[in-house]
Amino acid sequence: MNLKLIYFKMRALAEAPRILFHYTGIEFEDLMSWEYYGEDWSITKPKVSFKQLPVLIIDDKHEVAQSIAILNYIEKIAGLDIKDQIQSAKADAILQSAQELFAPLNPTVNFATGENFIEKRDTIKPILMSRFDDFDRILTSSGKKYFIDEKPHACDFAVFHHLDLSKKLDPTLIENFPRLEKFIYDISSIDSVANYLNNRPELIDVSIEPKLLINGIPHPTGVKQT
Repeated sequence: MNLKLIYFKMRALAEAPRILFHYTGIEFEDLMSWEYYGEDWSITKPKVSFKQLPVLIIDDKHEVAQSIAILNYIEKIAGLDIKDQIQSAKADAILQSAQELFAPLNPTVNFATGENFIEKRDTIKPILMSRFDDFDRILTSSGKKYFIDEKPHACDFAVFHHLDLSKKLDPTLIENFPRLEKFIYDISSIDSVANYLNNRPELIDVSIEPKLLINGIPHPTGVKQT
């Protein structure tokens, strides 16, 4: 099986699938839009499912769009999908709830600058605090290491991404939720995940001029090749 994950220069919707790929040990190619399509996104966009990324290309033939669908697919081929229907439904609810944090958290961290960043940050914080409280209660009540059982699933990596990204918005938010801090520690301590997190492109200059540090070279976040 040949797998290619296509995205842009930002830490957003492709991040949870990347972490899940590394956790499962499933090989894949991590490509920028222009690397795979060979042209500017403005030209490629009308040809892509739902006109957005990420997409997962399977065997250079099948295109799977939407990050939740991609996460579910990875989970299934890795044999991590949850067989119990009730627990599976609960995992889906957690996954969808994490996805609801995408906007405006991800765009703000990856693109907002100056006063615009401050305004968006202050607007977002109560929303994040409320949802983090939800996650904290659900995780605590589960009595498990992760949301469903003693091993992480797609929903765990989706939540992890947003908790981790929130530190770029305001590193003090997560400090209000010790159980979520422990959850972040548990995920990031998994050897394969830690290896990815320590070597992925660093997101720098948030709120000033956001960039991804790729192979030691800073690149402005966005959809254009640099």
